Amino acid sequence: MPRGRRPRSRAARLARDNAFVNVPYDRRYGAMYLAFIAGLSAFGLIPRATVEIPGSARRLDRIVGLLRRCRYSFHDLCRVGVDRRPPPTPRFNMPFELGLAVALEKGGYPHEWFVFEERPHRISKSLSDLNGTDPYIHGGRPEGVLTALANALVRIRHRPTVAQLRVIYEDLRAAIKRDLHTTNLFEARAFKELVVAARISAENRIPSLRRRR
Repeated sequence: MPRGRRPRSRAARLARDNAFVNVPYDRRYGAMYLAFIAGLSAFGLIPRATVEIPGSARRLDRIVGLLRRCRYSFHDLCRVGVDRRPPPTPRFNMPFELGLAVALEKGGYPHEWFVFEERPHRISKSLSDLNGTDPYIHGGRPEGVLTALANALVRIRHRPTVAQLRVIYEDLRAAIKRDLHTTNLFEARAFKELVVAARISAENRIPSLRRRR
């Protein structure tokens, strides 16, 4: 080891690889949710999300704490409509959590955030403060998420091909049918199992991920 260089702690390595996923939690978004988990795992990152936060905890403090433990965050702002369930209300959680990530980065914290959207140009109307920031457009399809992630993460060490990303995504879908005994993917236990399944598939499919262990 070169003189003066300290070994990285396990916590520091995990923080370097942690990726906060800020997406809608609803059944219509399920395939996209899987694509984010599969795609990030293929790049050697560890997906983290607010579904991990215990219900009894002060949620805002826990979200900020989780963001601080993540080197990256990925924010999908595709849900700009009004939720029709009474009372009809727009969703503010996704842009709010993006704002927390931006504040973290602007405050000098080592954090890099990425914005995703379904349609081109819509974000300039829904969140004009981000004008000058180009969102990654996924078209509302899981394949679009995988391609958008590949474009966003061009500088990261592990560089899976789009074909590898698709295979890992399909592996994750198969794992749900085989091993995950739940109808709700948006809960803590299911999320953790999805992350483990995606990591196993990624390490099986991408040799460079096996060598890092």
